[in-house]
Amino acid sequence: MKKAGTFLCGILAAALLSGCGDVMPELTQEETDLITEYAVNVLLKYDKHHKSRLVDTTAYDTVAEEVAEEIPEEIPEEEPQQESPANDTEVIDVSQDVETALPSTIEDYYGIEDITFQYLGYDLMQSYPSGGSEEDMFFSMDATEGSQLLVIRFMASNVSSTDKTLNMIDCGAKFRVSVNGGVAKSVLTTMLLDDLQTYSGVIPAGYSVELVSIVEVPQSESVGAIEFILRGRDENVPIILQ
Repeated sequence: MKKAGTFLCGILAAALLSGCGDVMPELTQEETDLITEYAVNVLLKYDKHHKSRLVDTTAYDTVAEEVAEEIPEEIPEEEPQQESPANDTEVIDVSQDVETALPSTIEDYYGIEDITFQYLGYDLMQSYPSGGSEEDMFFSMDATEGSQLLVIRFMASNVSSTDKTLNMIDCGAKFRVSVNGGVAKSVLTTMLLDDLQTYSGVIPAGYSVELVSIVEVPQSESVGAIEFILRGRDENVPIILQ
């Protein structure tokens, strides 16, 4: 290293001392830079202890390219599909299930206005009426042998402020009666003036008349449940009296 330095110094001295006498030759900036660069390169060349800090990255670039080829391309993440919320609400079509409310009273079934009918009770008799006037006795009726008359009583009341005519025949009234859940029987057709099925008369405003429907039942039968069935319209309607 020392020998190389001495050699370089000699070269620089010869260059600098060449010319007329002891006068330092004038050098341009470019010439000065060239001499300086050359001197540095010569020193580094002969300095065995010097190692270049510039690293050759060619090998690293090759390895990087090989590694990149082995790495699979990034698979794009698929966004999870959002499932539509399950509709657990059961839709029920009730349009076919809704039944038209059936009338539950005599006046509603036959379309009678301003007159209401109320069940009063029943009697078991051998003849009806019993112990009445001569006129009543003329229209009386007796039970057949082995039977008794079940006389079902109703109260028809005029709830309006004017007199009302009630004509059950014009209303098309027809009744059947089932006793204790047995087979329904048609009520008896009578000439009684107070027969509900055939009654025709005027009921004064605020007044009521008692009417009856009669059916025969076995002599030995005790009455528990009574079902009064309204007929004469499109559909029969049973009324539970008791």
